[in-house]
Amino acid sequence: MKGLKLFFALVSLALTTGLARAEDWPTRPVTFVVPFAAGGITDTVARRMATVMTEKLGQPVVVENRPGAGGIVGTESVANAKADGYTIIYSSGGPMSILPQLQKGKLSYDPIKAFIHIRGVSSSSQMIVANPATPYNNITELVEYAKANPGKVTFGSPGIGTAQHLVGELLKSAAGIDMLHIPYKAGSAQMTDLMAGVIDLSFDYVSVVKPYVDSGKMKVIGTTAPERNVAYPDAQTVVEAGFPGGVNVASSWVSAPAGIDQAIVDKLSAVVEETMKDPGIVEFFKTTGLTIIGEKGPDVMTQFVIDENTKYGKVIEEAKIVAQ
Repeated sequence: MKGLKLFFALVSLALTTGLARAEDWPTRPVTFVVPFAAGGITDTVARRMATVMTEKLGQPVVVENRPGAGGIVGTESVANAKADGYTIIYSSGGPMSILPQLQKGKLSYDPIKAFIHIRGVSSSSQMIVANPATPYNNITELVEYAKANPGKVTFGSPGIGTAQHLVGELLKSAAGIDMLHIPYKAGSAQMTDLMAGVIDLSFDYVSVVKPYVDSGKMKVIGTTAPERNVAYPDAQTVVEAGFPGGVNVASSWVSAPAGIDQAIVDKLSAVVEETMKDPGIVEFFKTTGLTIIGEKGPDVMTQFVIDENTKYGKVIEEAKIVAQ
């Protein structure tokens, strides 16, 4: 009997201690992994977030860049990290939605089972930009031209399987048109060729295309978002053109290894939500063309990751895209 009492006492102590630890989180620095190199927009946003999160949590939130293989290296490291709330990741579509489908069965992590997706950070649609000499000025006219000239319209991307490539394939499928994809080894090279008229179109983010559009070297003919873009409010959406299947909005969010205590999830989720409302963060986002989605919590983000994997898996299969 004494042995049984001792057993239950130890179990109770373990549960109580675990709860206390979860409620006290964090008691030491939190590592915020960015699976890309320093200096890009992802890194910049993460560092601004980390500064605010540090203030709110009372412990340092330290950004650590772990680049490699399009984000796979850093993402794998977090999938294998201890689920204690002290390692989190700045998640995005590449390593969480596109690459798991492009390299199906070859990655060491499952983007849905290996993580808990805690809170949204940002979203950004791609703008559809064209060489100024092209004979179409919106998506409707582009589709009409492409149908009348199958295979003649060309669009570039930074490489096979990139988001810019896949969104072009999504529009092709949704509109029932044939466009020729021209992959480049670097985004700057495709932009140079687009300005020169070597290719006709590109799908890219506001931060990328804005300098070219503002200087008159490219024109905006539409956006892949369901709503109009604030930066280019006259640009037709794929939904307005009648092709909702062409919607594509790149997003980022905060995730952690699966198995993390719910009390930590709740606290971290609340802190990220508060962080995205910080006046400095809000003001910074106005200059980037990104939209804050801090209102989206674990349930919404988890379903989002599931839906994105389904969407990209379908277009990759239909277009017979093979990882290079």
